Amino acid sequence: MTWQVMQTRRFARQYKKLHGNTVSDIDDAVEVVSQTPKVGIRKKGDLSELYVYKFISSGQEYLLGYTLDEEVKLVYLEAVGSHQNFYRDIKK
Repeated sequence: MTWQVMQTRRFARQYKKLHGNTVSDIDDAVEVVSQTPKVGIRKKGDLSELYVYKFISSGQEYLLGYTLDEEVKLVYLEAVGSHQNFYRDIKK
């Protein structure tokens, strides 16, 4: 069963700035996450609610950060981007 997916404003801003082939790879990653939400790695410490799914697009590793609401089966897309400064930016 697929979970519903919602975007945060941060994710929408980051998504809008990306190029076409990267956008299609992100769409594929979102589909994977909606099918099996626990596929990502759960973070520890300050970001303990965050799951991160890693994927490759155009030869570069991208991270898709998301949180889950298990009661209503909802995936909140928090952020997407390359590894550089990903965790620093998401803490803000």
